[in-house]
Amino acid sequence: MREITSVAVLTSGGDSPGMNAAIRGVVRTALSYGITVFGIHRGFTGLLQNDMELLSSASVSNIVQRGGTFLKSARCPEFHDPACRKQAAKILHTRNIEALLVIGGDGSLTGAHLLEEETGIPVIGLPGTIDNDIFGTEDTIGFDTAMNTALDAIDRIRDTADSHERHFLVEVMGRNSGFLATHVGIAAGAEMILVPEYSVNIAEIALQLATSRKAGTGSSGIIVVAEGNEPDLTSKIAHELQQHGLAPHISILGHIQRGGRPSGHDRVLASCLGAVAIEYLLAGYSDIMVGVSNGEVVDIPLDDLIRYRKGLDPELLKIALQLHK
Repeated sequence: MREITSVAVLTSGGDSPGMNAAIRGVVRTALSYGITVFGIHRGFTGLLQNDMELLSSASVSNIVQRGGTFLKSARCPEFHDPACRKQAAKILHTRNIEALLVIGGDGSLTGAHLLEEETGIPVIGLPGTIDNDIFGTEDTIGFDTAMNTALDAIDRIRDTADSHERHFLVEVMGRNSGFLATHVGIAAGAEMILVPEYSVNIAEIALQLATSRKAGTGSSGIIVVAEGNEPDLTSKIAHELQQHGLAPHISILGHIQRGGRPSGHDRVLASCLGAVAIEYLLAGYSDIMVGVSNGEVVDIPLDDLIRYRKGLDPELLKIALQLHK
């Protein structure tokens, strides 16, 4: 086993439910091996500012049920600069911190990879994002909670959609990934699901929805739209539907999907990955992310996260279409 006496943990990028459980898993497992743990505030930004605290078992007591991250999180454009990464390594060395654990999405884990590659600081990543778009793992911390939060909102919206016989365009998060929209759409029985992985012809979509409604074949009236990278896509679809004589409503769920108490699934996933991250570190691994595949923990080289993209399974959208019919 690798001998480690001191590590640090941080959460970076967008917060996701379950991050606190992951921190707790890291801290208590490390302490069980006699390892000192520092918690870095506000991600890589806090690291560059040397803003961290010594964590004890009591520090992570009563947090497993809390959403967000008690260490706070931030995006850090400065970390793209190799000079800043060199400064971060210097700060860790000054504190006698021998390894860094990073909980976040692909951008944060890319920063972790570059830190080790350039400075030699051992890093272990944990997938923390509601988008579930990280290569190499079937699940990410926060995805299940975000899906259920969006689903709960849609179930409530459906009552009004049905009562007024109107379409509701429900926009969920997912700028570059349609995983959340697809799973939410299937679970909600959506009439249509729009994701950034597939191009959208707004006029054809509006005509299809209007034709179905007028023929009495439209089902739930719920259209799940991933926010995507096209500005105002949801508004454009609503405007096109109005041209066909319909009166659609828009409901943008926004950051409600990030918050709230993590589901039991996310608490278990995060706790296990936090604990396993320390085990992998002690076993000599570094520059990897711990994830899950076929119900088992797997390690994925962080370099693979940069080189490969996790694709959306087209079978999921096919199933959604079949179920709508």
